[in-house]
Amino acid sequence: MSPALIAAALWVLAATAVAFLPMRRQFAPGLVLLVAAPALIGWIGVLHGWLWAGIGVVGFVSMFRRPLWYLARRSLGRT
Repeated sequence: MSPALIAAALWVLAATAVAFLPMRRQFAPGLVLLVAAPALIGWIGVLHGWLWAGIGVVGFVSMFRRPLWYLARRSLGRT
C-alpha cells in the first residue's frame, strides 16, 4: 500500500475520532483535518490517478458536508 493511502486511512480514523468528541471540542482538530484533506487528496491523485482522487473528494465532501456548506454560504455573504 502506498504512503498516500496509509495517510488517507489514518486521516479517516482521525476524522472518526474527532466526530466522537463533544461539539465544542471538535473545532480545532476538525479544522486541521479540513485543511489537510485537499493536500492528501492531491497526493492520492498524483500517485494513483484522477479517479481515486475523485473518490477521495466524494468521501471528503460526505464527511464534511455541513462545515463546507457553512463556509460556502459565508463566502457568498449569506447567513
